[in-house]
Amino acid sequence: RPGPPDGGWGWMIVAGCFLVTICTRAVTRCISIFFVEFQAYFGQDYARTAWIHSIVDCTTMLCAPLGSLISNHVSCQVGIMLGGLLASAGLILSSFATSLEHLYLSLGVLTGLGFALCYSPAIAMVGKYFNKRKALAYGIAMSGSGIGTFILAPVVQLLIEQFSWRGALLILGGFVLNLCVCGALMRPIALKEDRKTAPEFLEQDYVPKAQKRDLKQRPVCSPLIKAWSHRCLCYCSWKEYDFLLMPGFMVLAVSVLFMAYGCSPLFVYLVPYALSVGVSHHQAAFLMSILGVIDIVGNVTFGWLTDRRCLKKHRHFCYLFAVGMDGLCCLFLPVLHNFPLLVPFSFTFGYFDGAYVTLIPVVTADVVGTSSLSSALGVVYSLHAIPYLLSPPVAGWLVDTTGSYTASFLLCGFSMIFSSALLCFGRLAKEIKRRHLGPLPSDPGPKPHIWTNGAIAYSVAAELDQKDVEFLAAGTNSYSKR
Repeated sequence: RPGPPDGGWGWMIVAGCFLVTICTRAVTRCISIFFVEFQAYFGQDYARTAWIHSIVDCTTMLCAPLGSLISNHVSCQVGIMLGGLLASAGLILSSFATSLEHLYLSLGVLTGLGFALCYSPAIAMVGKYFNKRKALAYGIAMSGSGIGTFILAPVVQLLIEQFSWRGALLILGGFVLNLCVCGALMRPIALKEDRKTAPEFLEQDYVPKAQKRDLKQRPVCSPLIKAWSHRCLCYCSWKEYDFLLMPGFMVLAVSVLFMAYGCSPLFVYLVPYALSVGVSHHQAAFLMSILGVIDIVGNVTFGWLTDRRCLKKHRHFCYLFAVGMDGLCCLFLPVLHNFPLLVPFSFTFGYFDGAYVTLIPVVTADVVGTSSLSSALGVVYSLHAIPYLLSPPVAGWLVDTTGSYTASFLLCGFSMIFSSALLCFGRLAKEIKRRHLGPLPSDPGPKPHIWTNGAIAYSVAAELDQKDVEFLAAGTNSYSKR
């Protein structure tokens, strides 16, 4: 296929990714509702209890490249189905936990690993099927996180009241098995830019000029070309990650580290903070529901807006604006001491959280190109791992030490604002350099190298008959005489 279909079965891929985000990110967010239950049952402090949520998020993001690897070399369908089985097993085993350490392994490591195998491949598949309406498709797909939180937060609270936290985890384990259904929807697609041809390999810098001339003069089925094709395929396996050296990707990576540090603690401590200022359990769970449903609005509206012609070229600035606004929300949170004030916070934070989450894969695709999107997303999501692991326990330690949530929320806010400012300065520096020096040789984006002999392009795997070989030779001679 020459390019993404921008529709057709692509909408089923969007539906599958929508369900994947419900079963992964929404379930992860709802683990914060278990926070108070775990703390009371095991009699532990904030910092030790927060490690549960941290390990889930860390494992999900740290193992994201593993999900991309299975998707690229085995099958996206197999990876997501396997992930669904692992995640369900982790939640079911967690319902029998007798200590926090048990929860670290089952709910943290095993469930997190299952989510990792599902999350990045499903998101990358959307990028394979859409180009012109990519941001809108991602907005719909990523809204599963918000609508899942909106529905699951009160449901989980009700399950805890009716069946205790053990019964709630057991039911969630069965619910997460729906990931296997999502995996079945992920029909693979072969795009033109994903296939390398033998003549393209000959144009690479690592092939000596003398050998290029020798190879081009030989028939396509020559054993020498087949030997070179094997070396070229090995080279391309390494080239999957050459985007790591792009300056634009480096700035994005550092920015993601600070953004991930700032956003994680709020989903862990919003419910405990609301309870600490006198909000009831149902109202605290409702705050998570509000955050989730407004997250959907941010997903879809920002996805639609950034697909418009006036904003399509400014997706980076839309992304950093959304991250900066979430940082400002965190700075104001410590002065909100009742439910009527916390509701507007949930609206604002939820909207911009949905906005920048939608734009992460879009901005990544703009930096590295569609052909490297799956690998790049694996790296980007793995960068969330260490901040997700450290930030909730650090925030819990600050709460235990100071007796207040103020320091924790201020640290989160400044971290997200710094992330936004860093990406802004990097983007402005690139624009200034481009205006003074012209286009940079390392500019991102897919650059197809289609080598033709004057008539057609051919593949190293094609078995051509003698007539085709003579036709190719004639085309080459006529091209060389020009």
